[in-house]
Amino acid sequence: MLEATCWATVSKLEFLQVMSVTENKASILIKGGWLVTMNRQREIKQGDLLIEDGIIKAIGHFKGPARLTIDASEMIVLPGFIQTHVHLCQVLFRGLADDVDVVDWLKHRIWPLENAHDEESIYCSAWLGIAELLAGGTTTILAMETTRHTDAVFQALLESGMRAVAGNAMMDVQEPGTEMEGQDSRTVLAESKRLWRSWHGRDNGRLQYALTPRGPRNCSPELLSEIARLSAEEGLLVHSHAAENGPLAERVARETGVRDVVLFHRLGLASPRLVLAHCIWLDEQELELAASTGIKVTHCPSANLKLSSGFAKIPEMRSRGINVSLGADGAPCNNNLDMFNEMRLAALIHKPRCGPRTLPAEEVLEMATLGGARALGLEKEIGSLEVGKKADVTLVRRDRFHSSPWQRVPLPSQIVYSLKAGDVDTTLVEGRILYRHGRLTMRAGNDIVEAANTAIERVLERVPFGREFGRQPGSRIWSSERGV
Repeated sequence: MLEATCWATVSKLEFLQVMSVTENKASILIKGGWLVTMNRQREIKQGDLLIEDGIIKAIGHFKGPARLTIDASEMIVLPGFIQTHVHLCQVLFRGLADDVDVVDWLKHRIWPLENAHDEESIYCSAWLGIAELLAGGTTTILAMETTRHTDAVFQALLESGMRAVAGNAMMDVQEPGTEMEGQDSRTVLAESKRLWRSWHGRDNGRLQYALTPRGPRNCSPELLSEIARLSAEEGLLVHSHAAENGPLAERVARETGVRDVVLFHRLGLASPRLVLAHCIWLDEQELELAASTGIKVTHCPSANLKLSSGFAKIPEMRSRGINVSLGADGAPCNNNLDMFNEMRLAALIHKPRCGPRTLPAEEVLEMATLGGARALGLEKEIGSLEVGKKADVTLVRRDRFHSSPWQRVPLPSQIVYSLKAGDVDTTLVEGRILYRHGRLTMRAGNDIVEAANTAIERVLERVPFGREFGRQPGSRIWSSERGV
C-alpha cells in the first residue's frame, strides 16, 4: 500500500479517506462532473454520481453525505475503458522489437523473449502493464498471456483491483516462419483447466478465465475442437487472433483449405463467445460468417500500423452488425497501452478510404466502452454509467492547453480527438479508487518501474540477442543498438 508521502499534492486527510474508501468500498459522491453516460439514450449531462458498495446508486444532484466527495466540476466522468486485446506478459519487452512485420517480430524477438520469462519477470511485466492501463483510464481488459506462468499474471491482477478476463496462450503445433512451438494437446488442456478452476470468478467475479488459443496457425484442429466443446459446456469466452497478416492468412488457407474464420466455424468455435483480434484480411465469406454467428472483433489500429499488417474493414463490419471493440495489443508492437491513442487512430485511419463521416467520435467512444462490455458478455454490468451497474469509472480533466477551449466542444469529440492518457485524474473499479492524482493506490509506482527494469535485464541475459541491447549511460533503461 502507498505511504502518505507518495501523495505529495494531496492532503493527508484525503489520502486517508481514499485508502479507507478503497479498502471498504464505502460511499463516494462524484460531484458536478460532465457525465458521459453511454446509456441507451447516450445522455450527456452535468451532475453527480453516487456510488455505494461498488455500485452506481444514483445519478442526478445530491447534497447527502458520502464517505468521500470528489469535486469533478472541471472533469469528464466516463465509464471505464475496456480493452479487449492485451498481452500483459509482453509489456516488459516495450521498444525491443521495432520496425519489423509480425513474422520477424515473433520469430526474432517476442517468442524468444516470452520463452526467457520466469515467474517473477512475468509478474513484473503484468504489474507494469496494469499500472499504465489504470493510469490511462482502462478498467477492464481481455488478456492473452504466454504458455507459462499465467498464475503470476492473475496474481498481479488480483492485487491490483483491475477487472480482467484472461487466459494462457494455448498452442500445440510448431508454426513455420515464426518458429513458435507449443506443448502437446493434453498438457495444454490440463493447464488451461487448472487455471480456470483456480482463478475463474475470483473476487466476486472481477477476474474471469478465458480459453485463449493463440491462433489457427498455432493449434491443431483437435485442440480447437476441444476448446469449442469446453466453451459451450462451461460458457467460457474464447479469445484468439485471426487474419492479422496477409501472407499468414493465405498460408492457413493453403494448408487447411479454408480461411481463419471459416476454420473456426467448422470446428464449432463461431459463436457470440468468440472474440477475434485484428481480422484485417477477412474476405466476404468470413465477414458474413462473423455477422451471422455473432463473432466479436477487436480492432487494434496502432499495432496493425506498426507491424505493417494492414487496415481492417471496420466500417464494413459495423454496418453488418458485427460488434467491434478496441485493444492496444502488446506493448512491443504499439509501444503503449493508451486507449486514447487507439480511439483517435480508429476514428482517423478509415476516413481516407470510406469518407470523412466514417466512424465519428460517438461511435468510436462506444467501441471503447459498451463495445468492449458486449465483447466480454458484461454489458449488463459495465460499459455505461447507469444505476445498478458496477462503478467502473474514469475521471478525465478537460482544462488542459491541448483540450481548450472546451465550453462548446461536443464531449465525444474532445475525448476521442483531443484528450490524452495523461489527462486521467481518477480511475475506479467497482467503487475502489485504484488511481488518483497521478498515483496508484494499491502499489507504489516507482517500485513497479524499478522491478521491471531489473527483470528485463535478467530476461535479456537468457536470449542470444541480449547483448545487442546496451544500457544507456547512467540509466537502467535498455535501448536497441542495431534493431532486429
